[in-house]
Amino acid sequence: MAAILIIEDDHDIQELLSFAFASQGWKLLMAKTGEEGLALLRSPGGVDCVVLDIMLPGMDGFKTLKKVKADDALASVPVIIASARGEETDVVAGLELGADDYVVKPYSPRILAARIRAALRRAEESGSTTKTQFRQGTVRLDADRYEAFNGEQRLELSATEFSLLRHFLSNPDRVFSRNQIINAVHGSDYPVTDRSVDVQVLALRKKLGDAGSMIETIRGVGYRLKTT
Repeated sequence: MAAILIIEDDHDIQELLSFAFASQGWKLLMAKTGEEGLALLRSPGGVDCVVLDIMLPGMDGFKTLKKVKADDALASVPVIIASARGEETDVVAGLELGADDYVVKPYSPRILAARIRAALRRAEESGSTTKTQFRQGTVRLDADRYEAFNGEQRLELSATEFSLLRHFLSNPDRVFSRNQIINAVHGSDYPVTDRSVDVQVLALRKKLGDAGSMIETIRGVGYRLKTT
């Protein structure tokens, strides 16, 4: 049974999601503040996915996300931001801080459930492929250990960025459309825009540093990882 942590201070939304997710077979954990959420994340049993509001009392959602991704024991837990703040700058900030997804309120609980299922599937599949070791140039990825490096520097990647990097490393020099990337990384039932793919690729390039130029934009088509 997957444990889903919802960090949300609005009691009505907590109740709505509890009712809407009752048929999913998940164990739901509720927290009203970032501090409470971090305590639950670090408690025995752990958490499989986090739904995080930004506008929280005390420590806000962005600061909470930073603490999650800075903790080696928690960094691989998928985090979905669900917030009324839907400006592009907020979405980009959330994804660049390591969020795996961003849903703007008001949202459909069914869509949020689909996003959670996709995040759980990506996390489950992250080490399930036959080949688990990948390398191109200075970049290497170990799916079993859930680690990626550029040279000797360990890369702090979100679950989506890790899946995206593995997809490129396992298919060098192959051009993928944005839709193909969505299907490969998120699944065919995943509702996401081309703009979200662009933001995630940009965030991955930045984290790769000097190796980010390996991910090449193919104008009018999509992206590829070039080896020459």
